[in-house]
Amino acid sequence: MMINVKTSSRTEFVDITTKVQKAVQDSGLQSGLCMVYVPHTTAAVTINESADPSVKRDILMILNQVVPWKADYRHLEGNSPAHVKSTLVGASELIMVDNGRLVLGT
Repeated sequence: MMINVKTSSRTEFVDITTKVQKAVQDSGLQSGLCMVYVPHTTAAVTINESADPSVKRDILMILNQVVPWKADYRHLEGNSPAHVKSTLVGASELIMVDNGRLVLGT
């Protein structure tokens, strides 16, 4: 199943947990694995709890410090930082499914 995600800034988190859970539910899978994969080279996927919003802010802050938007990048499209961040964070997550639910911690 394809999940479309729209972003509104250069670096941001978009919580897709509900959409992924619905895809698992719609598939009828009760026990197994769910692969979440991002095919675009300037996007990434990671698992993180949403219990404390400051964690998301901290991760974004560090990503932007480690990979600044202004640097001596050579890529002509001007989105080299997005490519680097995507490489650092990763393009996929493998999530266990038990009783039709994603197994995620808090």
